[in-house]
Amino acid sequence: MEDATGADVVITIGTTRFDLDTTTGFTFGRATDCTICLDPTDTGISRYAGSVTHESSSWWLENTSTKRPLTIVDDRGLRSVLHPGRRIAVESQIRALVAGTRGSHCVTIEPQHTAEAPAPEAGPLTGASTAIGEEVLVKPADRLAMVALFAGYLLDPPRYDPHPRSYEAAAKRLGWTRTQLLRRIEYLRVRLTDAGVPNLNGASALYNLAEFALSRELVTKDDLALLSH
Repeated sequence: MEDATGADVVITIGTTRFDLDTTTGFTFGRATDCTICLDPTDTGISRYAGSVTHESSSWWLENTSTKRPLTIVDDRGLRSVLHPGRRIAVESQIRALVAGTRGSHCVTIEPQHTAEAPAPEAGPLTGASTAIGEEVLVKPADRLAMVALFAGYLLDPPRYDPHPRSYEAAAKRLGWTRTQLLRRIEYLRVRLTDAGVPNLNGASALYNLAEFALSRELVTKDDLALLSH
């Protein structure tokens, strides 16, 4: 994606937009001298919560707080934590969620120019190939079931919710019975497990299935449209 304004990075917070080039930086937090002051009276927000800068041909998001972590949501809906003093390269759209005592603020960072990394030299392959479940056929009904369960991961803040819905709630959204949905997901988990996908059993099975499905793009934000039919 390339922005018509010539910006290298576009940052949006609510309806406010900032266009950055490689000579400009960006800061956000509670302090009034930040590029964007999120809320000067909310002491749950660090004075300097984060910054976006260009360095060594890359854009970086840094947690500039000394106490508060940032929640990072990638372009597939997966969540991670950026601890104080740490930074990450911004290679695709990410969202930084800044939690305060009065709610959460979403800082969306979207690079406009994506450089293609050179392909690594091919070396000799040894051993068996990695089994990651690619041979498992994901049927339309499987995808529909996963979208209903994992829709919260795909929604934009403030509706973003990185937790699977209950089987009851997801089944109701589809007009299915809980048993229909449960059997569909259980059968999919068995097939993926047999194909070598790990950690799809036990108490965290549904969370792990969500992360696998999102990371492999078995479900994407575009699939939310399936729930409107």
